[in-house]
Amino acid sequence: MEEEKAAEPAKRDTGLFFFKGNPGEKFAICNAGGGFAYVGAMQDSFPHALELSKMGYNAFALIYRPGTQTACEDLARAIGFIFENAQELEVDTECYSLWGGSAGGRMAAYLGAYGTAVFEGGDMPKPGAVVMQYTGHSEYSENDPPTYACVGTDDGIANWRAMQARLEAMSKLGIPTEFHAYEGLRHSFGLGIGTVAEGWLEDAVAFWEMQTGN
Repeated sequence: MEEEKAAEPAKRDTGLFFFKGNPGEKFAICNAGGGFAYVGAMQDSFPHALELSKMGYNAFALIYRPGTQTACEDLARAIGFIFENAQELEVDTECYSLWGGSAGGRMAAYLGAYGTAVFEGGDMPKPGAVVMQYTGHSEYSENDPPTYACVGTDDGIANWRAMQARLEAMSKLGIPTEFHAYEGLRHSFGLGIGTVAEGWLEDAVAFWEMQTGN
């Protein structure tokens, strides 16, 4: 896996926040960025989960431990927890989705491609879709799930051309993809409210819905 370097962070616990939608609806897990040194939940996961819940979806925001491997392990365990408690949580586990910005996008891509078992999370079904914002993640294979990605053209951390090239390569493998580059936006634009990216989340949801039943 690709590795992102980060300053030595303080230890902390994990947490899974539930933004409840309609009973019996699909679920999404949102993963914030932070270079695997911190979790920028107020920018990259809590707002997304809240908006998804307003649309009726059951959304979770994960607070994970620092480090690429530990973060992915925490996400794998979160997926397993939701599957194991789906009835009590009133969520549909079919065609769930993984969302993430920056480092969180890498997490979503890793779990989507490798599955939960690799990260000690049990053998759970893969997501029906991955939604990624502004991450330079370049790995791909035929095992990647359908992927939606967006980024700003002035992002100094994640190059939009690299993101576009990855999705184009995935498309050639027959994987459904959708890519958007928003003119003038920099890194970590979140929901994009008041910018040229406003409405991207609704586009991503539509992409996710198109994968239902596939």
